[in-house]
Amino acid sequence: MRHQPNRQLLSDPARNLSRLTRSFLQRDTVTVARGLLGQLLVRQLEDGTRLSGLIVETEAYLGPDDRAAHTYNHHRSPRNESMWQQAATAYVYFTYGMHHCINIVTRDEHSPQAVLIRALQPVENGEAMRLARPKAKRDTDLCSGPAKLCEALAIDRGLDGIDLTSSEALWLERARQRAMPASRIAVGPRIGIANSGDWADKPLRFAVRNNPHVSKPWVFTKT
Repeated sequence: MRHQPNRQLLSDPARNLSRLTRSFLQRDTVTVARGLLGQLLVRQLEDGTRLSGLIVETEAYLGPDDRAAHTYNHHRSPRNESMWQQAATAYVYFTYGMHHCINIVTRDEHSPQAVLIRALQPVENGEAMRLARPKAKRDTDLCSGPAKLCEALAIDRGLDGIDLTSSEALWLERARQRAMPASRIAVGPRIGIANSGDWADKPLRFAVRNNPHVSKPWVFTKT
């Protein structure tokens, strides 16, 4: 069954959706993190099954100066090589020996920054997502976290380094013509980076305010 996009998040749900362009993603990383809210992440499986969800939560990682970023202090390795590529590259990493997380690279090859996709609101083929995540007790549990959404959409290291503007397996669609207004965006510190000094408290986490699909726990303090 194909689910229709949530009309409260889409500016014009009746029109065909186009892919987000490289120029959309090759901007200031915080701007991109905000701009991705309400846009559609699409995963097409090898059998043609299409899975998708509206992005409802993101985090910005600001490169070599950011103590929470994988490229802090200009660190470069085979694991994070995709962060050193052009904007619109997918950076998928494996963590804790069991989870995958997906980031969208911003800026350019000389400024390794990215946006972590933290949560989605399922749109298409929720049934397939439930099969992939049998532990999810509610639809709001399917993609309410970076590891959960990767499991639900079958995103793994095999998709690391792909170009999201041309890939037939994973891409972003413009579900909103205009950026979400600031009044609808909650802002707060990022999750799981307590050892990042002053960067731990910087307001670089963004979510659709009051959306039930965002990850937990979440304490947002400003707009």
